[in-house]
Amino acid sequence: MGPLTTEKAEHTTEGRRDRKARRTRESLAAAALQLVLDRGLAAVSVEDVTDRADVSRRTFSRYFASREDAVLDCLRADFGRINAALAARPAAETPVAAYRAALRIWLGDERDPAWHRRPGVRELFGLIAAEPSLTAAYRRICVDEEEASIRIAAARLGLDAEYDLRPAVAVGLGVAALQAASRAWVRHPVGADEPDLPDLVERAFDLLAAEPPPDGPAA
Repeated sequence: MGPLTTEKAEHTTEGRRDRKARRTRESLAAAALQLVLDRGLAAVSVEDVTDRADVSRRTFSRYFASREDAVLDCLRADFGRINAALAARPAAETPVAAYRAALRIWLGDERDPAWHRRPGVRELFGLIAAEPSLTAAYRRICVDEEEASIRIAAARLGLDAEYDLRPAVAVGLGVAALQAASRAWVRHPVGADEPDLPDLVERAFDLLAAEPPPDGPAA
C-alpha cells in the first residue's frame, strides 16, 4: 500500500508542477501579446512583459528565447492543437482529408476558440506582416509545426518522412489551404457578405479537390 501511495503522490505532484508551468507560460504569452497589440512591438521590452506578468527575467528565459516568441506563442499552441487533432484522425483517411478534418475540429472548438473567434488575432497577423522580427519568428513556428505534421502523416501512412515525399506533399497542400484562407480572412474583415475563416478554409480545400484545378476569371 505504501509504495503505491507514494507513486500516486509523485504523479499528482508532477501534474501540479506541469499545470503551474503551463499557467506561467500562458500568463507571459498573454502579457506579451496584449502589450504589443496596445503599444506596438518597438515600444515593448522583455522587462515590460515580466512586469505585467509579475515574474522575473529568469522565469521568462525559461520559457521563451525572445519577446517575439512570447507574442506568437498562442499561434504555436494553435498549430499544436491542429497536430493533436491530426494525430487522432482515423487511419483510413487520406492525409489531406485528415488535415482538413483536423482544421474543422480546431475551428469548431467552443472551449478554446480558434483565430476567427479570438479578439486581437487579426491585428496580430497585421503586425506579423509589418514587423520583420515577428515575420521571421512566425516562419520558424510554421516550419517547426509543419515538420511535426509531416511526421504525423508519415506515421499514419507507415512511411519514412525523411525519404518519402508523399507525407510532405500532402501536408504542404493542407498548410497552403490554411495559409491562403487565413490571408484572405486577415485582409477582408467579416461583414454581411464576407465569409468567415471556416468558410474560407472549406473553399480552399474545395479548390484543392477540383480536378483539374480551376483558374482564370471563372474560378
